[in-house]
Amino acid sequence: MKEQIVAKAYAQSLIELASEAKVDAAKELTDLNVLINKNNDLENLLFLDVFTVEEKEEVMKEILSKLGLSSIVTNFVNFLINEKRISIFPLIFKEVIVIDDHNKGFLRGTIEGSNSEVSPEFKTKMTTYLKEKLGLTTELTYVQNEDITAGYKVTVEDLQLDASLDNQLAKFKDSVLSE
Repeated sequence: MKEQIVAKAYAQSLIELASEAKVDAAKELTDLNVLINKNNDLENLLFLDVFTVEEKEEVMKEILSKLGLSSIVTNFVNFLINEKRISIFPLIFKEVIVIDDHNKGFLRGTIEGSNSEVSPEFKTKMTTYLKEKLGLTTELTYVQNEDITAGYKVTVEDLQLDASLDNQLAKFKDSVLSE
């Protein structure tokens, strides 16, 4: 929980600095994150404690220059390495994407269900409902969940709409037991 709070603070600061300098920090961090995820050796170098700060800095200096990242993002990554906080980079990255999405006027969320795919009509209906309720455009992705017997569960940040059969049965059970 503490790391999440720290990651959110770092992400907010980075977004504000990047905004002032007219730098797209979300895009630059996405490029860096993709590179880290593609390369196991780089991932090990950054996230394992067997390498020194100097070794990490030396390798990252080359990588960051080849990616052509702005000085703000480069300095930020170097700061994380020097402060031995590079391990929370994935959390910071997620927070930066969330903040950037908010600034651009949309949210990301998921629809969970037992079927292999969701009907386009339901997805459109949910997107429209969430736009009216939240005032922001919502991008929903579908995830198959074997734990859901029937129906759907929609999650967008803190908002969860649970129209699954399992949820309705649990509510029915609670109402019967409470009487």
